This record gives sequence, C-alpha cells and structure tokens, in this order.
Amino acid sequence: MAKFIRTRWTELYPTTVVKTDSLARKVVALKYFIATIALLFATAPAFAQDQTLFINVDVFDGVNEALIENASVLIEGNLIKTISTEPIEASGATILDGEGGTLMPGIIDSHAHLAIGNIGVPDILNEFPGYLTIRSTVAAKQLLDQGITTIRDMGGETFTVKRAIEEGLIPGPRVFPSGAFITQTGGHFDFRPRGTANPSLTDDVPFWSNFHVWMVDGPDRVAAAARENLRLGATQLKLAIGGGVSSAFDPIDTTQYSYDEIKAAVDAAENWGTYVTVHGYTPRAINIAIDAGVKVIEHGQLLDRPTIERMAAEGIWLSFQPFTLCSEPNLDAAQNAKQAIVCKGTGQIYEWMKEIPELKVAHGTDTFLNPETGLAGATKQLERLEKWFSPYEILKMATSNVGELLKLSGPRNPYQDGDLGVLAEGAYADILLVGGNPLDDLGLVTDPQNLQVIMKDGVIYKNELE
Repeated sequence: MAKFIRTRWTELYPTTVVKTDSLARKVVALKYFIATIALLFATAPAFAQDQTLFINVDVFDGVNEALIENASVLIEGNLIKTISTEPIEASGATILDGEGGTLMPGIIDSHAHLAIGNIGVPDILNEFPGYLTIRSTVAAKQLLDQGITTIRDMGGETFTVKRAIEEGLIPGPRVFPSGAFITQTGGHFDFRPRGTANPSLTDDVPFWSNFHVWMVDGPDRVAAAARENLRLGATQLKLAIGGGVSSAFDPIDTTQYSYDEIKAAVDAAENWGTYVTVHGYTPRAINIAIDAGVKVIEHGQLLDRPTIERMAAEGIWLSFQPFTLCSEPNLDAAQNAKQAIVCKGTGQIYEWMKEIPELKVAHGTDTFLNPETGLAGATKQLERLEKWFSPYEILKMATSNVGELLKLSGPRNPYQDGDLGVLAEGAYADILLVGGNPLDDLGLVTDPQNLQVIMKDGVIYKNELE
C-alpha cells in the first residue's frame, strides 16, 4: 500500500517529491498528499446500495383494501424505493419472483412482552437477570419467525435485547421499549410474595425488580421512575392504573394511581417529546388517566360506551387484545377467575369499534407468563377477530394502524428514516411475501409456514422461493 501511494504521489506531483530534509518542503508535500486523498474520495463513484426487486406480486399496502395487482417492488438499502405496475429496471438487483403471491407490510404487535412473555413468576422473582434476557432472545426470534417485524414492548428490561437485535447479534423485530413497569404499592405489577417488605417504604430494592419494575408511590417518585426509563432509552412510558389478571393482590375493578401521580409521568414523557400509555380496564381508572393527559389505553375490556365515545372524540388510542378465551392454560385458578371477567367484555368492545369507526384502534397480543410455548402463537390470535371483522380490517389494525400509533413517540422513535406498517415508497422495507391472498383467507398470514419471504430493514430473514 505504501509503495502504491508513493508511486501515485510522484506521478501526480513530481515537483514536490522530497529531495531534501527541509521541514518546509515536507509540510508542503504533506499538504499535497492530503489534498490528493480528499480529491480521490470526492471524485470516486458512490457505492450502489444493495437492491432487491420483487416481481409478479400483488401488493397490500396496509392501508387500502384494493390490492395493487401484478406489481413490482424495488427495495434499495433498507427502504422501499419504487412500487410500479410497469417493469422496473434494476441492474444488479437480487430478483425474487413472487409468482402471484401477496406482498404486505410486516405485522406490528402493539402490546408485546419480550421480558415476561415466555417465563413464569417464580423465575421472574428468583432467577438471575441474565437468564431472563436469554429467554427474551428466544421470544424475539419466535416473533420474527411469524412475520412480526416490529413490537411495542409493554414492560420489562428489553433495552439489552433491542440493542443486540440492532447490532445483528440475534434475530428479532424492531423494539419500541417502555422500560420497567411503573406500578404503585399493591398495583398490577407488584409481584411480591405476601409478607415481603415494601421497597417503597424501605428503599431496599428487591433483586427481581431491577430494571423490570419500579414500584413507586407519590408524584415525585413516579416522576423519578419515568425519567429513569427515559434515560435508559424508553420510547414511551407505561403505568398500571388498574387491577390485572396476572397479579395476585389487586382486583380487576380497582383504580390505581391518582390524577397527580399519573400527571407526573405524563409531564416527564411530554418533556421528552413522547407519551404515556396505561394498563387499565374500568371507566373510572381510564377517565382519570385521560384527564391527566394519557394518549393510549391498553386493554379497556370493561369500558362503557360513553368512555369509548370520549376516546374517539379526543383521539385517544385503544391498544386492544383479543381476550376471547375465558380460561388460559398458563394461568392458575385465581388468575383465570379474573380472566373470565375481562373476557366477558371483549366482544362488546369489538361491537362498539364497528359502530364507532372514528375510534383509533391498534391490535396487540399481551401474551405473558407462558413458559411452555412462549410467543409462538402471536399471529394466530388475529383469527380471534374474524367474528367481528374482515381480514382486511384485521390486518389494517395490525399494520398501518399500529404504525400511526408508533409516531406518538416523536423524537424518541428510533426509526426516523421511513414509515412503519405500510408498504409504500419511502417506507422501511419490513415486508412479508404471502402465498395467496390474505384478504381472502386470513389463515394464509397467520400460518408461518405460508410466509415465503420475511424481510426486515431490507434484509431477507427467510426465503422459501429458492
């Protein structure tokens, strides 16, 4: 390399070859050398980005029910460059013939749990954090295998998994992390065994809660927990404002956190350009949260119609889960008793969604505490909605709707170069190639074996066309 540089140097600037030990002449020579290197880089042709060209596909863009038929889609780098029904010239591109299959956006889960999805409470309370992280990596792969290319993670330490995914160390979806669950004493995420000391009273942080749960009371401590999550990289904050199915000591009907406590978290989030979402079911709890400035409600299966109408009028999002099974095998008897209460309200909310189309709705799963099968059945849950919605309406809730919700993170959104949840020019290349038309048969996309191509961020993760 040194010989090449010297040869090029003497050819380009023969009068400046150093023939003396003069310091001034050496400085002049060095300046010419630096200028030459700069010139070479400035005039060198730009390296072409990797291109992938899908041909012979129908396109579901995540927004419109009508397919773009017999289309071609060009991916350049990690973005969608061109969608056309005319042939696209792309010399050197990798060409994938979809043979009439449907190209669509990757699925987005608005309510996923990497940290606690495939693990039980005993391990959450007693195992080393490293074990929980390893199980999270398994859950991440399970999601991507099903064509889920982005998730809103709704609590727990997933910053490490997110980083590992983005560095290419492990496969997984894009992650919008909430950070540690924020709960009050006796709240939904207070998983302490009975008789365990209250860390909010003793300041003795339990081993299991580190970066997974902040159990805090009072506006000042809620604000501190919120700021800590934001410091660590949360894209949104999540609070529990009502009882939960999985937690042992808080009935479903309870209201948790006061207006002032919720407002403290909302203020912290807004100061960072993002928002607060809340776990809750009842009208009382959720109306207090909306009064305090919360933008998104998780669950809400026990809401009344006036609250749903208020949410629609004020543009409050409902991140909803198909809790249509009134008993789950991974839950114990006490948990299933609460699950049955939630289950009864699910169908009514879906009916109101149909009657109030202005309501902003995103689909999520909320699979948790499931060490046996983990998150393997996430997309299968979409089929539970078919009693109320068409395949198009269901897939829109799980693609472009969630993509719009993700924009609430504002500058905390780590993916600013394109849109998510849509198949459009300039959007991120998170794409599924489905054998057949999923708008006719939803099962074509909920069966991972029928996903012929899974692409995330312009990189092909699965290719069954070869």
